Amino acid sequence: MKDYLVKALAFDGQVRAYAANTTETVGEAQSKHYTWPTASAALGRTMTVGAIMGAMLKGEEKLTIKLQGGGPIGLILVDANAKGEVRGYVTNPQTHFDLNQHGKLDVQRAVGTDGMLSVVKDVGLRDHFTGQTPIVSGEIGEDFTYYFASSEQVPSAVGVGVLVNPDNSILAAGGFIIQIMPGASDETITHIEEKITNMTPISKLIEQGLTPEEILFYILGEENVRILEEMPLSFKCTCSKERFGNAIIGLGKTEIEEMITEEGQAEAQCHFCNETYLFTEDELKQMKEEAK
Repeated sequence: MKDYLVKALAFDGQVRAYAANTTETVGEAQSKHYTWPTASAALGRTMTVGAIMGAMLKGEEKLTIKLQGGGPIGLILVDANAKGEVRGYVTNPQTHFDLNQHGKLDVQRAVGTDGMLSVVKDVGLRDHFTGQTPIVSGEIGEDFTYYFASSEQVPSAVGVGVLVNPDNSILAAGGFIIQIMPGASDETITHIEEKITNMTPISKLIEQGLTPEEILFYILGEENVRILEEMPLSFKCTCSKERFGNAIIGLGKTEIEEMITEEGQAEAQCHFCNETYLFTEDELKQMKEEAK
């Protein structure tokens, strides 16, 4: 199954819902960064939320998620846009621990609970929207549930999960975000709370082959859900040699001259996809001419 997400309304517009399968997308991130299982789960969960939050945007809008909880994994950084494109990385991709007391990957220990979750949205205006909340659990789903309630004032349930194969590849990944709209009845809210409390973990549902639509039917009841849109998802990096070249030009003539003198070339690597770009001495000389 190709990765995609669905947008839906439920209970006659009382609820806005999203569900996504991100197995291939998280798998590509895992292979690019050689993440170990616990790091894969932390990065995959964050990328899944990022992909869904990106689907809440429009046109050329985009967002950046930063999660830094003081744990050994370091910074988790994810970019996403309104087109279903997402990319991400962690500072320490080879982070892994034994399973926690619940028999699950110990994401909380990797992420830590002493730090902040921030979301910066670029909606095409001069000032970007920035929301920031403390990390409350390090499990990521709960942290975003708190973020939506506190920063965006939208009561939400966020569920994300990643299953990892013995060879470190990704077996299943995905998630959902269910948001309560103003005026929703107590009966609807109670129904959703009870279902989510007792549901099978989202990663297990994806492993069992449930589609994003079926995940929403499972949680909300098929008779209550109206699917609005389907969107493909993919890992996509926006880096290029030209972008890195412009960054080097921005360093100025003196620094470029030092590169030429000391190394005779320059090498730049993208944090998001690990692509490496080599600039020869002749290219650096040309860039020096363009620099201020």
